[in-house]
Amino acid sequence: MSFSLTVRDHLMIAHSLRGDVFGPAQQLHGATFLVDATFRADELDEHGVVVDIGRASEVLREIVGALTYRNLDDEPDLLGLNTTTERLCQIIGDRLATRVRDGDVGEARLSGIVVTLHESHVAWASYEVAM
Repeated sequence: MSFSLTVRDHLMIAHSLRGDVFGPAQQLHGATFLVDATFRADELDEHGVVVDIGRASEVLREIVGALTYRNLDDEPDLLGLNTTTERLCQIIGDRLATRVRDGDVGEARLSGIVVTLHESHVAWASYEVAM
């Protein structure tokens, strides 16, 4: 048995994708994503929760906020990366995992984090990091 808690935010970026497979998306374009961060735990903490929902929301907002309204092609940390939906899931997931390990969401004992970016109502991608 495992438990999960999900918080949601959104992300608005500009970027271009490298490779003929992306067709017109090779040109600079904008994208808006719904971002879900799901925190998983094998057991609840002494308060009966997976993670502090308020802190989880704040940390996700900080991570997503650092990317929002940016042209990702110009971001020094992302130079050389093809910022596909899948890659953005990984970037956000790894940054979130670091913040959790640093104690920024409290004393959470998580087994994993899943970040899902919804590109539209019919397409999304996810990335899971074990804790």
